Amino acid sequence: MRPGDGSVVSVLEVGGTHVTAAPVDIATRRLLSGRSFREPLDGDGSAEEIVSALVRCAAHLSGRSGGPWAVALPGPFDYERGIGRYEGVGKFDALRGFDLRVALTASLPGATTVSFWNDADAFVLGEWWAGAARGHRSVAGITLGTGVGSCFLRDGRILREGPGVPPEGRVHTLRYAGKPVEETVSRRALRRAYARATGASPPDVREIARRARQGDRAAAGVFAAAFTALGRVLGPPLAAFEPTVLVVGGAIAGAWDLVAEPLRAGLTEADPARDRRIVITPAHQPAQTPLLGAAYLATACGDPRGRTAPL
Repeated sequence: MRPGDGSVVSVLEVGGTHVTAAPVDIATRRLLSGRSFREPLDGDGSAEEIVSALVRCAAHLSGRSGGPWAVALPGPFDYERGIGRYEGVGKFDALRGFDLRVALTASLPGATTVSFWNDADAFVLGEWWAGAARGHRSVAGITLGTGVGSCFLRDGRILREGPGVPPEGRVHTLRYAGKPVEETVSRRALRRAYARATGASPPDVREIARRARQGDRAAAGVFAAAFTALGRVLGPPLAAFEPTVLVVGGAIAGAWDLVAEPLRAGLTEADPARDRRIVITPAHQPAQTPLLGAAYLATACGDPRGRTAPL
């Protein structure tokens, strides 16, 4: 299996603070040579600065010959056309209306095609294809970070509608206590809740988690309240969708010891029989599966809006 023979897809995973590049070997379902490369990225920067960071990271893969590139990034984004639709989401405002496909096709090393995919879809597909959800026919997945990403799969196909599937398959469209769920569960929501509880300027979520582990009752309470709420929100749709596994990823899932029990408690409140039907697990390869999933999508799916046929 060698670069350039159609079995390798070059991938960029774009987040608000970093971008990661890696070549994915489709045949082995692994990163080629097990390597990825990461560069810092300023989500508040200009379009030119953002593109420059992506190209700088992609240059680490310049030794391989030409082929397809897949880019996983958060919405709102027109994935079919490659144009940003960001507005008021706290990052990538400079990409609103910007044709990222044109910019990257001209700049990525050896690019023959550039496709764009939702990062939560890529994460869940990657976990289904090569991670915690492998072997499961019915899968739900969420990512926890600046917001709540999500994807619902059945037999490797992304579902945007049907029993238990939120509008467009997006959990962030759901509400809790009369507000969008991301007002309770997100990086900004956790920091805001900690500031309210302590009256102090809030640290980032990683520090709040550290304080919770050291016995800070306010910090522990923030995690408990937020993820019990998320479980209550997810309970009814998961009961209707009936997945056999719920995979949880994203930066905040790194505090799984603080997330797992309140999430399970909230799910059980909404669906007491849940434990008999669903495995709840953190991602097995959280750093790699968005890269793997984007490569899978670029190879198996001709339409970035989600009609996927298993390889």
